[in-house]
Amino acid sequence: MTSDKRRLQPRKQPRQVRAELTRQRILTAATHVFAEYGYATGTTNRIAERARISIGSLYQYYPNKDAILVELLVRHLDAGKADLTRLSETGPPDSLEEIVRLYVRTAIENHHDDPQLLRIMMEQAPRSHTLLEMVSRDEQERVAYMRELFDRHPQVRVADTETAARLTVSTVKLVVHQLTAAPDPIDIPRFENELVAMLTRYLTAAD
Repeated sequence: MTSDKRRLQPRKQPRQVRAELTRQRILTAATHVFAEYGYATGTTNRIAERARISIGSLYQYYPNKDAILVELLVRHLDAGKADLTRLSETGPPDSLEEIVRLYVRTAIENHHDDPQLLRIMMEQAPRSHTLLEMVSRDEQERVAYMRELFDRHPQVRVADTETAARLTVSTVKLVVHQLTAAPDPIDIPRFENELVAMLTRYLTAAD
């Protein structure tokens, strides 16, 4: 195992309920500390204090705060993947606008609880090769999902559905990350409506 992998991976995989609860307390504490103090000053000492454990106990689970942030990002990606699986299993709505709305709403809901933490995760999390592969695979799965929908839907008028799918996935990800974490809060229902309208008009516009 490389030093980079060791630096970014948890040290201890809990096998007992008590150990898993301790790890959950560390991760929960870290979400609050990073959101409150930012990443630079969100130290492991502050995380341990918020979790009400000793710093030595924290280091039994994570070698540093980088590893904690990476695990939070991995869990975020896993939650997004579970959302995409649910969308695939339930089947799309009939109208294209509702398909786009469901995708946009799911993205917003997955980001709205801790927007500042999510911005820290996306902008400041260490980028190991494994993590970059996970992010890339997640995006590829989303693009494939959207392209399949666009290829089958009669309302879609764009000729290049591959590019359209990539634009849709990237646009939703970028604007949701940016605007839900903006210093001046955005009205979520209006934001959803405008983003859905923008993407639907693009997808249905005649040549």
